[in-house]
Amino acid sequence: MDKKLIDLFIKNAIAEDVGDGDHTSLSTIPQGTQGKAKLIVKEKGILAGVELALEIFNQIDPSLKVEVFLKDGQEVNFGDIAFNVYGSTHAILLAERLVLNCMQRMSGIATKTHRIVKALEGYKTKVLDTRKTTPGLRYLEKWAVRIGGGVNHRIGLYDMILIKDNHVDYAGGIANAINQANAYLTDTGKQLQIEIEVRNIEELQQVLTIGRVDRIMLDNFELPLLKQAVELIDGKFLTEASGGIVEENVTDYAACGVDYISMGALTHSVKSLDLSLKAF
Repeated sequence: MDKKLIDLFIKNAIAEDVGDGDHTSLSTIPQGTQGKAKLIVKEKGILAGVELALEIFNQIDPSLKVEVFLKDGQEVNFGDIAFNVYGSTHAILLAERLVLNCMQRMSGIATKTHRIVKALEGYKTKVLDTRKTTPGLRYLEKWAVRIGGGVNHRIGLYDMILIKDNHVDYAGGIANAINQANAYLTDTGKQLQIEIEVRNIEELQQVLTIGRVDRIMLDNFELPLLKQAVELIDGKFLTEASGGIVEENVTDYAACGVDYISMGALTHSVKSLDLSLKAF
């Protein structure tokens, strides 16, 4: 966990929610009132965000005590209790929605990722996330993918060179894009992997002739063409399939022999897991 980044996220999220005060709690509950609450799982899935919840509680009120029963990555079922929290009722209520919003979304992502990882058992293929994330929540969403057993692709634009179709078109072709990317790395001294997206066998042949990349993304290839492309690459470069891949057809793509499958659906349209924080 990146503590500095998480602390900033929590600070901004609290400021967004509390404004000049939680007037409902301030008006109805006397200051100093102590209470307790439990995090109830209301749906089968993979739990994620417990470690984050502890940081949220601590930043809101370090005197809050949390008794943890379930950890990130554990399979959970309806009625399970993830943790109990004890202390100031004002602090618990201030933390409630932030904890739930984060944990529900992270658990939904981890649950979906876990299902896909299980489906890929027996294949060499690993599932990757993408940059199709919620602005401001990318770190949490990619964290949840890892909890679910998936692999993070690049975190942002800064930690890998990924030459996509628009880059190729703007650069004036595949050769220009690859050569300029390599020249950039030489000039800047940066050590970044280079991946290039290809749209058809002709573009793939160009990349195979030029080389100078680490990974080839085979975008929107129909299954017979994907299998042909993997055979042409013949292990010389890492392979990644992308485009139109969903949970229902992921094993068909894995069967073509690709090293990775990238799925924006892990983060951009996932269903949150139903959780609830209730006083007791």
